[in-house]
Amino acid sequence: MIIGRLTRDPELKNTPSGQSVVSFSVATGTTWVDQSGQKQEKTEFHNVVAWRKLAEVIGQYLKKGSKVYLEGKLQTREWAGQDGVKKYRTEIIVDNMIMLDSKGSGGGSYEPKGQSSSSSMPDENFDDEIKVENIPF
Repeated sequence: MIIGRLTRDPELKNTPSGQSVVSFSVATGTTWVDQSGQKQEKTEFHNVVAWRKLAEVIGQYLKKGSKVYLEGKLQTREWAGQDGVKKYRTEIIVDNMIMLDSKGSGGGSYEPKGQSSSSSMPDENFDDEIKVENIPF
């Protein structure tokens, strides 16, 4: 589970069998005060992939800068590059997404059929610290 902002527009494609797939990246950040009292910040970048109907929804409604909550699993792929060197890429394979931007900019949620609907996130400033009691699940 992560909450972050898209660092680029989603790239929606179709496999040869006609299945929709979208890829994008999300940045998450954290801030803290170190032992000397200095504010520190760190940003992590995550590769994200979604399939089928969720891919279509993401491709239609999200864009660079959109704030999202994502649920999924980690998957690492490996392949040989053109130079013969083994390459690795770890991705989040998303199975649930909630749009966290304000309602006027397309906020909403998507859950695949067969899953119970979670309540929507309260309207808050998500740039502040996230408190466990404010998470609706």
